Amino acid sequence: MRLDALVRHLDELLETARFKDYCPNGLQVEGRGEVRRVLAGVTASQALVDAAVAGNYDVVIAHHGYFWRGEDGRITGIRRRRLGALLAHDISLIAYHLPLDAHPRLGNNAQLGLLMGWQAEGRFGDQDLGWIGRIDEAGVDAREIAARAKTRLHREPLLLGDGKRQVKRLAWCSGGAQSYFEQAIAAGVDLYVTGEVSEPATHLALESGIPYLAAGHHATERYGIRALAAHLSETLGLEADFLDVDNPV
Repeated sequence: MRLDALVRHLDELLETARFKDYCPNGLQVEGRGEVRRVLAGVTASQALVDAAVAGNYDVVIAHHGYFWRGEDGRITGIRRRRLGALLAHDISLIAYHLPLDAHPRLGNNAQLGLLMGWQAEGRFGDQDLGWIGRIDEAGVDAREIAARAKTRLHREPLLLGDGKRQVKRLAWCSGGAQSYFEQAIAAGVDLYVTGEVSEPATHLALESGIPYLAAGHHATERYGIRALAAHLSETLGLEADFLDVDNPV
């Protein structure tokens, strides 16, 4: 498959044009024009790039790519080593940030809800990135949700606030979406789940009565990029593999 055709397919699938993001989405580093093998991972770290080199992949595709707004743009140090390895081996880097969070089927939030058994009912937050849903079980409290997250996401989550609160409706947004907590509270949910946590969340959870579950940035964002790799294999016939480079955050 041609590289430009792959990028066009992904851009259209993930509707990149409708998002205001703080990094470029799509093709970030151009490599060889023909694509046979793709390696997917959460972050385009040196470890993922090195694995692509060792495995003779044509493309690296990641949720967290390069060239974030506000970064020092000089090609030195870590940035030089990452880009140097890609360019030296003619490997492309394709990255999708918010578009991969939001996709209704392959996105991080869609896949997180599927993994956890939550029934999606709506969206909230900036660019509708956050999801609202329900749990079709009686007698499930926030502590039980935290225990399930530990088992299914393979991370020890942090639960703040009233762990005994019964959960019927919940809101979630993968990654670093701690700033959405107040919007989730306003939406009338019984629990908010995201990846990261910041200091104000403790007080908001205690004072609002709505518990907050920080389940891990990497842990909540493994599943969208993995689903995207599976999509490439199933629909385009590419050899697309997912590599989980461990990250405790």
